Amino acid sequence: MKKFRKVLDGLTTSSPVNPGGSPSCGSAAGTPSTAPTPRELEIQETLMSEHFQICKTVRHGFPYQPTALAFDPVQKILAIGTRSGGVRLLGRPGVDCHCQHESGAAVLQLQFLINEGALVTACADDTLHLWNLRQRRPAILHSLKFNRERITFCHLPFQSKWLYVGTERGNTHIVNIESFILSGYVIMWNKAIELSTKTHPGPVVHLSDSPKDEGKLLIGFESGTIVMWDLRAKRADFRIYYDEAIHSVSWHHEGRQFMCSHSDGSLSMWNLRNTAKPFQVTFPHGKTQRDGRKESCKPILKVEYKTSRNSSEAFVIFSGGLSYDKAGRRPTLTIMHGKAIIVLEMDYPIVDFLVLCETPYLNEVQEPYAVAVLLEKDFLVVDLTQSNFPIFENPYPMDIHESPVTCTAYFADCPPDIIPVLYSIGAKHKKTGYSHKEWPLSGGTWTVGSQTYPEIIITGHADGSIKFWDATAITLQMLYKLKTSKVFEKPKSGDVGRSAELVEEDPYAIQMINWCPQSRIFCVVGISAHVILYRFSKHDANTTITSLVVRLQCEMEDVISPSDTENTPCFSDPSGLSPQPQPPSPRSNTPDSVRDSNPCLKVKDRMIRMPPGYQAELVVQLLWVDGEPPQQITSLDLNSAYGLLALGNCNGLAVVDYLQKTVLLCMSTLELYGSADPFQRLTRSPRKNRQSTSGTHRSKSPTSESRENSFSRSRSSSVSSIDRETKEAVTTLQFAESYGRKSDTLPTPCLWVGTSLGLVLIIPMSIPTDEQERQEDPVTVAPTGTVLMLKASVLRFAFLDCGGALINSPYEVWRDQHAPDDPDRPRKRKLVNFSPSSSQEASGDGHLAVVCSERQAKVFFMPSQACLYVHNITESSFVLRADVVSVCNSVCLACFCANGHIMTLRDPVILYVCMFYSLPSLRPLLDVNYLPLTDMRIARTFCFTNGGQALYLCSPTEMQRITYSQEMCDNLQEMLGELFTPIETPEAQNRGFLKGFFGGNAQTFDREELFGEAAAGKASRSLAQHIPGQGGMEGMKAAAGGVVGELARARIALDERGQRLGELEERTALMMTSAETFSKHAHEVMLKCKDKKWYQF
Repeated sequence: MKKFRKVLDGLTTSSPVNPGGSPSCGSAAGTPSTAPTPRELEIQETLMSEHFQICKTVRHGFPYQPTALAFDPVQKILAIGTRSGGVRLLGRPGVDCHCQHESGAAVLQLQFLINEGALVTACADDTLHLWNLRQRRPAILHSLKFNRERITFCHLPFQSKWLYVGTERGNTHIVNIESFILSGYVIMWNKAIELSTKTHPGPVVHLSDSPKDEGKLLIGFESGTIVMWDLRAKRADFRIYYDEAIHSVSWHHEGRQFMCSHSDGSLSMWNLRNTAKPFQVTFPHGKTQRDGRKESCKPILKVEYKTSRNSSEAFVIFSGGLSYDKAGRRPTLTIMHGKAIIVLEMDYPIVDFLVLCETPYLNEVQEPYAVAVLLEKDFLVVDLTQSNFPIFENPYPMDIHESPVTCTAYFADCPPDIIPVLYSIGAKHKKTGYSHKEWPLSGGTWTVGSQTYPEIIITGHADGSIKFWDATAITLQMLYKLKTSKVFEKPKSGDVGRSAELVEEDPYAIQMINWCPQSRIFCVVGISAHVILYRFSKHDANTTITSLVVRLQCEMEDVISPSDTENTPCFSDPSGLSPQPQPPSPRSNTPDSVRDSNPCLKVKDRMIRMPPGYQAELVVQLLWVDGEPPQQITSLDLNSAYGLLALGNCNGLAVVDYLQKTVLLCMSTLELYGSADPFQRLTRSPRKNRQSTSGTHRSKSPTSESRENSFSRSRSSSVSSIDRETKEAVTTLQFAESYGRKSDTLPTPCLWVGTSLGLVLIIPMSIPTDEQERQEDPVTVAPTGTVLMLKASVLRFAFLDCGGALINSPYEVWRDQHAPDDPDRPRKRKLVNFSPSSSQEASGDGHLAVVCSERQAKVFFMPSQACLYVHNITESSFVLRADVVSVCNSVCLACFCANGHIMTLRDPVILYVCMFYSLPSLRPLLDVNYLPLTDMRIARTFCFTNGGQALYLCSPTEMQRITYSQEMCDNLQEMLGELFTPIETPEAQNRGFLKGFFGGNAQTFDREELFGEAAAGKASRSLAQHIPGQGGMEGMKAAAGGVVGELARARIALDERGQRLGELEERTALMMTSAETFSKHAHEVMLKCKDKKWYQF
């Protein structure tokens, strides 16, 4: 623990002026404050660089651009491959793992080693990978890179260690899964087809072993050629040449017939007794035309042929096959069961589907119970056990992208009661009609970790919807959905053109979210320059929505020289200088006048019934001015204790009292400075028929017909051309208990305003403390001209007390305004950390203000406004996100930079100091390359939260959560789910004692004897290259699941061995009994026949 001692013995009463003429940090208009008395300061360091580490935790959402699907019927784990090289593994709720191929090559096919805890992936770069799933974070054990041939299809028989690999050239290679070495056994395409065939059969599109005989391999070529290859004899048993291209093949479990799907939308059935022609060809969706021909149909991309014990009819399930003449029809999955044909229409194209069956053995009755369907933008499972084929309710958050995500917010350590309340409200609006059975993907194990606290993620979407998600314990579950578009009237045909000039497709898209979990007040900013304020209620209500309009428009003009102002009165024109709200102008017939003084959207002005949940109370909209749409809102803050809402854009700032439904302040950014504008800029209105009015910045009616005070200012020509041309946007806002002037002795409610030019303004406010007075008396907002300066655009404010603790903003405790009245308990506003006495005790000696911009961080001491420390975060790039967050029982400043760096700056040691001492050094704790900033989606959605966590949208459909806490990285293994659980492999169906004991299946097949190096030799080294993974098989198994997992596996292995020994003992006893019976009968026959002559038999 280090201790820093510093004495502040020379704080000046005013800050020096920079050479450029602009004041430095701390300059302000008004009376300079006296310097604080020197006193000794002791600070203990608690945060070290060892406390920080960047690590991905979990990925939520639908895998972006999926390509492949696989299922382990014993472990009940499903895998999805993607075009970017990702693999998503899904089991029971909580078991959700994401893996990534470093090459980024698309995943072509997935093959589970059933009940072995391993997965084979075939990628578009012609590489096979073996993943070890016996650990919480899967890793690659082996890779095999094909150099001369392209992989098109793979097949791994159940309980086999030999993988069949088909290639684009039509050859079939065999890979040993254990060593990942290519066998010398190769089935060449020219040997598979007849020598008389003149054309190449095309790439291999199907490989499967016969259910009846594992020594027979069925090879399907794209051209329509099918070959049954005898692996022992190394020759073809039969060849089929069909006119139509083949897309897939599926066996009947008895191994006597199989079904093919073709490019003309037909299904062909083949019997092994007669392969000269198919014994059945059907066009499931092709109708017979008048001329007797079948109408042309789309290809059937995949077919599955499954049998069931409960029905003599088999299930035939396929995708595609619709007729071409039905344009506009959605993609379909067809289920044929007997004479019934059920067509399930999908919202998106089908990528792949799998029929989930009870048994892993292909030569047994399959017993299908569900169909897993992978769509381009969705994943669903259909229940086959019910006649109406309902879908299962998906426990994974696969619908994050239901409408494109436009913004995110992450709240850790929320009030514990908020999640159950939101869930109970959201459960009333859930869809119905799902299957009543449990989710069939039940593999893996997951338990809630020891470090859990309520977490909520809020996503805003392009259609104006808001979704609340329960993110506790690295899971994600939908809680509640809110549609902001219901606040507005549906646009009429004549209004579409006006809205289209501002936004083309999504007028309700969400830009910003502001939520106070304690008061449950929720506020959103939309792309149509509107703000909606919601209150939470457990009861429905019939109410009207208050609408306020704000005229926030300002024009920058050339600077007026001193000669121009010698005889000009020093008045500001409120109609031009100040973007204040104006009453609607009289209507005229010109299009511009119709557009002007109107918002982009029309709020419903009638009584509306609002269901329980978040209910809209107030809408604030910016108006059209001079035929131009309003500029989008760039900043927002809300404080429930003050009852105030502030919003800003590139033209200025507006402050709204949402309790009294009035606009308190509406001014351009330049007017906020008063005479303290560092650049001495000036705006001038084209209208000259109005003069300014002085008074309090408060509106007089809910229609926002208010007039604000404007400030006279000295006129100067010292501003540069860049300053004249650049609008100064309000980039961040924060309400806080602070000091608006240097002379203040006690903190008062203030609004901190940060701009795009790196300037910080502090606006003090006078708010009545009595509840009745608060509802009736005006709130006074008086800009003082206090200015602080930083480099680049201001991003974030935070406040620390002299003890080094974060000062939270005051808030109002939630109360249900629509609850039935209780005469014994009058409903009053209960405010937390708002009373003057508590403020005096906590901050009477001053506090620290942490200000972070896109390039710089500064710590100011308030009220003296002395800049205690400056840290230049970056010079060549800029900070995208900055926040002051709690981690390891302390606080730090976290920044996400445009170059992909994440930096954390020590706060309690460096930033949290008493008011008399300057800080030592803001030494960086962490500076690590995390990811390249190639997608602006990441920049738009990245956000930090407390507890060492952050998130961002890594693709249009997926959300990635990360941690920057070393403690959470260490505990991550405990929080993640286990993908592999030791399960005994189900036994094959009993075929009878005599048939099983004496080897009823004569077609026994030893693949090792046939494919091993001794028999087949070595493959050419130039054909494929073996690449070792991150660790050997033994090392990976040792690190797989810890001691508990190993003991469980050992126990099950012992149980299996004991069971097998028991079975062997039973068989031995049966053999002995049979032998004794045979001996007895033989002895009886001998005694009976020993005295007979040969001719007597």
